[in-house]
Formats: sequence, structure tokens, C-alpha cells
Amino acid sequence: MSKSSKKLTSILPKLTGVYFFKNAQHEIIYIGKAKNLYNRVNSYFQKYASDWKIQHLIDEHESVDFILTTNEIESLLLEAQLIQKYKPKFNALLKEGQPFVYILFAQPSPKKGHHNLPTVEIVRNRKKKGIYFGPFLQKIAARKTYAFIMNTFQLNICNKKIDNGCLDYHIGNCAGSCKKDFDSADYCFRIQLACDALKNNRDEFIKKIKTHIAAYNAELAFEKSQRLHDYLNNVDLIFSTLNTQFSETKFTDDIFIASTPTPYSENIDNSVNTELQHLLKFPTPIKTIDCFDISHFQSSHLVGSCVRFSDGKPEKHMFRHFKIKTLETQNDYAALQEIVQRRYKDKTYYPDLIVIDGGKGQLSAVKHVLHDAPIVSLAKKEETLFSTQFPEGIRIDVKTKSGKLLIELRDYAHHFAINYHRLRRKKNLLK
Repeated sequence: MSKSSKKLTSILPKLTGVYFFKNAQHEIIYIGKAKNLYNRVNSYFQKYASDWKIQHLIDEHESVDFILTTNEIESLLLEAQLIQKYKPKFNALLKEGQPFVYILFAQPSPKKGHHNLPTVEIVRNRKKKGIYFGPFLQKIAARKTYAFIMNTFQLNICNKKIDNGCLDYHIGNCAGSCKKDFDSADYCFRIQLACDALKNNRDEFIKKIKTHIAAYNAELAFEKSQRLHDYLNNVDLIFSTLNTQFSETKFTDDIFIASTPTPYSENIDNSVNTELQHLLKFPTPIKTIDCFDISHFQSSHLVGSCVRFSDGKPEKHMFRHFKIKTLETQNDYAALQEIVQRRYKDKTYYPDLIVIDGGKGQLSAVKHVLHDAPIVSLAKKEETLFSTQFPEGIRIDVKTKSGKLLIELRDYAHHFAINYHRLRRKKNLLK
């Protein structure tokens, strides 16, 4: 492994998630999932000489980013979502079409002629009104579980009109909507049972399947019994997917962070830690720095951002967005107080230095709630830095590493806040 690749993979945790290879233009060229991000990405560099496809990927890539997930199923679903969105050149599968399916308990639709009844469907998009279960990447598993629900609770309906019921009704495949005396209330009750089975009580649902298997075995109906065994295996998979509570919007902020270009100087190294220590008259070198900024549009859609740099480099998994919760109109001081209190609710996240985008007023507002925390503010006007040691402010030298880092950190936080603000406004406009 080269020196650069060791430096690159050292930022990756040994945790589950999705990783991105990017080129020099910050374009995503490959997306993968891993139980252990560090080991998986390292394996690409180790296989460089033995696989020509990996050689091309490594030669073209410039950086690696990642998003952490809670488990492997979540990383699998997120990987599929991102490949479909970005269509990276080195990914062969999942680029086209909708990668997910959902089980939908749909609201009544009179247009279908189904006696204005609710229905259960397999769908690819969340366009209809109703209760959705999913998304599921394993379409075969989802369809088998759907079939089990429809057969077990007898939920298939038809548009026929036959007093004694259609052939499917007599062999148990139709709910009886074709009959003149169809009991729609009982049908709706069975729909609710099926929905509750998926929503609330996995154990009871599995127990019901096993009861059916035992009954079929007693009747020597082994073919039906084997089919239920298939359903049972897939229901386990479905419930494990449901337990992840994955949604296609769950990782919106993390995706934004991981896909945002990184505007900072590559030539800033660890020596900046000591340089900052001397500049700010700190007793120890400054390794980790957080910077906060506020963004709004005509006093609406107030948001905040926090970015962290370690040894002069962005530490993206420590970036945070904040939707201001306590204010309806613009108040930068109160907004800053809210987001720093939320950011450091757990004091183990304290950095060596906190930088606020602003002047004396912003610094005073944050000091009021964080008290003895190491805080400075950086005003854009003449690039003036304020702190306890420099209450009247000092102008920073933009030619030094420490000066460049502070400005780039402040500008990055500003860029990050503005982009998040635009994202929030876009979401509201699409509602």
C-alpha cells in the first residue's frame, strides 16, 4: 500500500456503512457497502496488482468518503439507493430503474371497481395514499411474503359478479367480492389483521405460519407445507428489514455531507496545530476545531451548521446540520446559542477550539452558554479574530498556515450552512 493510500484509509472507521470513491472533480465513481469500512476499502489497495478493474478504480480515484449505518441491511438498502441516484461509472448493477419495492396497504379506490375496498399491493414508488412497508431490495422475498399475506388472510378480490362466487373463491384464492352477500366489514377486518401482523407482532405472525405448517403436515399436504417454509424464511428477512426502519430520506443530510466537494488546501499539515497554539496563546497544540455558522432567507428557514477539522483536514463524519427549533424569526445570537448547546449536549464531543462565524456579539452569545469552552470568533471584515485573550480583536495573517486554515474553516462552515438552507427551501417548495 502506498503512503497516500495509508493516509486515505486511516480516516475510515472499522464500522458498518457505505463508502464512496471520488475522482479529482469530486464525482462519485464507485459506491460499495461494508461491515467493516476500514478493512473493505483497504482490500482494494491490497488487490491493486491482481485485478485490472481495481487498478483503474484506484488510479482514477482521488478521495474516499463514507456514511455510517446501524446494520448491514441498512447499508445494503442505502447502497442501492445511492447507486441508482449517482450511477457511478465503476458500478455495474442497480444503476437503472427503481431498486426497491414496497408492500402497500392502499386506501379505497372506487375507480378500480373493487366495491370501494382497501387493497394490498406490491409497488415500486410511494405515489398512492396508504401504509407502506419497506423499502425492500430483495424483491423475491417481498413478493413471497406478499403472497403469503394475500393467501393467509384471503385478500384477493375480483371484479366479477357471481351470486355463488367465482372459481377462485371456491378454491380459496378470492375474498368473495364477487358474491352478492360479500361481507366487506369482515374483509376490512382481515386487512387490518394483515397490516397489524407486519406492523406490530412478528412473533405472532411467525407462530401463525408455523401453525399452518403443522396442520398441512398432519394432512400430509407436504407441498403446501414446503411452500409455507419458503414464506417463513422470507418473512424473517422482511421483519429484519422492517426493524431497520429504513427510508429513502433517512440519510439525506449524510448523503449531502458525503457528496459535497471539499474546499480546503491539501498542503496544510500537522504543523498548523502548533502554529495555532502560538497564535492564540494556548497551552497545548490545537488539533481539533469546530466552526459554527447560521443561514436564513428573509428571516425564514433558519438553519445552522457545524464542521470539524482535525490536523487541518475535514472530518466529515463529525459534521452536523441543525434546523433551528426555538425561533420563528431571525436572531443570530439566539440561533447560535441553540445549536452549540445541542451540539455539545454530550461534552465528550468538545474540540480543542470552537470558532464562530461573526464578531464580538456572536462570541459573547456563545460564551454565555458554554462558559469556559475555548471559543474564538472570526469576522469577515478585515479577517479579525476575537477571543478572551484578544477582546479588541487581531487581524490574522492570511499567508500563514494557521490564517489559511481559520479562513477556510469559516468559509467551509458558511458554504455548508448555505447549501443546507437551499436544501430545506427546496423541500418546502416541493411540498
